[in-house]
Amino acid sequence: MANVSIREIRKSFGPVSIIKGVDVDIADGEFVILVGPSGCGKSTLLRMIAGLEDVTSGEIRIGDRLINDVPPKNRDIAMVFQSYALYPHMTVADNMAFSLKLKGAPKAEQQKRVGDAAASLGLTDLLDRYPRQLSGGQRQRVAMGRAIVRDPQVFLFDEPLSNLDAKLRVAMRAEIKELHQRLKTTTVYVTHDQIEAMTMADKIVVMHDGIVEQVGAPLELYDRPRNRFVAGFIGSPAMNFIDGTLSDAGLALPSGAVLALHHQPPAANGSKLTYGIRPEHLQLAPAGTPGTIPAVVAVIEPTGLDTTLIVKAEGGSLTVVLRERVTLRPGDAIALRPVPEQSHLFDEHGTRIATL
Repeated sequence: MANVSIREIRKSFGPVSIIKGVDVDIADGEFVILVGPSGCGKSTLLRMIAGLEDVTSGEIRIGDRLINDVPPKNRDIAMVFQSYALYPHMTVADNMAFSLKLKGAPKAEQQKRVGDAAASLGLTDLLDRYPRQLSGGQRQRVAMGRAIVRDPQVFLFDEPLSNLDAKLRVAMRAEIKELHQRLKTTTVYVTHDQIEAMTMADKIVVMHDGIVEQVGAPLELYDRPRNRFVAGFIGSPAMNFIDGTLSDAGLALPSGAVLALHHQPPAANGSKLTYGIRPEHLQLAPAGTPGTIPAVVAVIEPTGLDTTLIVKAEGGSLTVVLRERVTLRPGDAIALRPVPEQSHLFDEHGTRIATL
């Protein structure tokens, strides 16, 4: 195991800049997830750690070793791809043992490592099968087993669950997290799915347009997003945003409603600000209650555990998650009371200026 240090990394393809000066520190044994929308540069960064893409400038270190110019096979990393990348003509056992064969490891060592990895992943009964005889989840476990037998310093995962159905993704998330807790190997994991990031990571690196927007523990990013992009990206359903104008009474909305502020933000009256509130922090209130947002129900989505409402308010849509069951119908007029202590304010540049 080893730490990974990324310093002022840049990557350009011709005149197009993809990675624009990224700094990330990954501690020994840490599970770090790079997350962001498609095209943000997260997979390119992972491929540079793996040695599959050249570094334009900056440094990448694994432990104390600078690896910018080290061939991929000598970096002591193991990578699990989205497409599994299994050899179709080899059995599960042969796929898992292939890297050990290339190294010239003794047959007994190959069998032991493959057997141990197969047992930990529930693959023991599948060792004689070929990839075409396996389900998607089984193939992904084989790909993980092939990485485990190498006993690398760093695991790299490139969107490994995106080809699986929703139920299997949930199961595989738990398997990968349990595996990391057992092996304690430094892991860098790329996904565009922020739910994967929230549920699996020790630390999340949120990327956007080739830069790092914020680094932190999952709940830190959820509760204290640095800016509007992070606030809107982390969380499902996403945070609601309402534009307003700061006054002595609170934040005045276009509808005439005024939202009370828990603390007065460091901004002048008349400033144009954006009020952020997560769906679960909006509560139903009697119509006409001061400090509430008037809205009209558009869509009701009961899940059993909770009820999601899509409502029309303030010239746009808001999402509300209620823990209780309700008897509302589309078209009903309602009032929503935000929980001030759980709200956020963002300035005109999208920077969070206060937790209310």
